[in-house]
Amino acid sequence: MRLSAAIILLAGLGSPAAARAEDGAALFEASCSACHQSGGIGTPGIAPPLNDPALWQRLGAKAPDYVAGVMISGLSGTITAGGQMYAGLIMPSHASISDADLAVIGTYILSTVNATGQTLDAAHLEAARQAKPSHADLRKLRKGSTQ
Repeated sequence: MRLSAAIILLAGLGSPAAARAEDGAALFEASCSACHQSGGIGTPGIAPPLNDPALWQRLGAKAPDYVAGVMISGLSGTITAGGQMYAGLIMPSHASISDADLAVIGTYILSTVNATGQTLDAAHLEAARQAKPSHADLRKLRKGSTQ
């Protein structure tokens, strides 16, 4: 009887990956969707879309570094996303959010919104906190330049 109850309880918990995806969506909605909208579609003229296949392809293996850098340092200046220019962009730093929550949000952006197959982990966030990438460096990285 106890074994049956334990199996039923564990089955009701769902898979860890599904729970993380749900948490990522919920945390994204709470922290990011006011500007980037649900699903990361962006707000024309205000916040660029995060579901931008060309951006993630250009970033390639650097995508987690870019996401961590933007979350920790914020981003300002002029960028182009989805064929639209965003001038005077000011995204604040979210460094006050825990690394655990930032990792879940970043993984949601990379894996669910963009299907890159990449994740954001504590190592990327720690590196961003140590390096504190400049907004100019993040814009260069976004363009596909690492120099």
